Amino acid sequence: MCYDDDATPPAHSTPLTSTSAGPVRLTSADGTAFAAYEARPGDQRGPGVVILPDVRGLHGFYKQLAVRLAEQGHPAIAIDYYGRTATDDSRDADFPIMEHVTKLGRDTIQDDIMAAAEHLGRPAVALGFCMGGRNAFLTSAPRFGFAGVIGFYGAPGIAGPYGPGPTQHASELDAPILGLFGGADQGIPAEAVSEFDQALTAAGVEHELVTYPDAPHGFFDAHATDHAAACQDAWQRVLAFLAAR
Repeated sequence: MCYDDDATPPAHSTPLTSTSAGPVRLTSADGTAFAAYEARPGDQRGPGVVILPDVRGLHGFYKQLAVRLAEQGHPAIAIDYYGRTATDDSRDADFPIMEHVTKLGRDTIQDDIMAAAEHLGRPAVALGFCMGGRNAFLTSAPRFGFAGVIGFYGAPGIAGPYGPGPTQHASELDAPILGLFGGADQGIPAEAVSEFDQALTAAGVEHELVTYPDAPHGFFDAHATDHAAACQDAWQRVLAFLAAR
């Protein structure tokens, strides 16, 4: 997982507008109801953002991130992955992640992403972290209709039970991609990022992949004071990417 319970999105920008935020429930293509958290700006200034959490699902970090984005004028909605298997919406430290993550499927995750995008409205950008970053890269495919996608430390290649990744599917991708990686992330070697870069270039997909040399997995956290410069740069790149959509 990327974040502990006390993780907080870095706050590197002064709020530009008021916000309203709270939990919502969405319905996926197969009729499954699942939890989400929505934040709306008083003054919309850019595209909406569908936030795809790490493997823990919808916990506090992503709810706070939705508000940070709304403060910059972007409607945002963070989704949960476990509406089909969990009995409640709690994703605290006691949530048995591995009991549920093995039951996830790429098709149902993508259906949930589509439901969130339709609820939010267009234009929209997907923004994911770790497992969510990997899924965000895959939603660059035209059928999702995203104006762009952003992935923080999303494994781009073949990975465990998840099979072929964005690198192997690069020829199917289309929307612009921003990828943000930590050079000290043991789970995503530099070779994997390079292969992703080469595959996207060969496929003609507009992209920028940024690696912060000493940053670990999960570096985008206000408590990661040793990596404050990387956090600030990453946030500014996210905002610039959104502004360009």
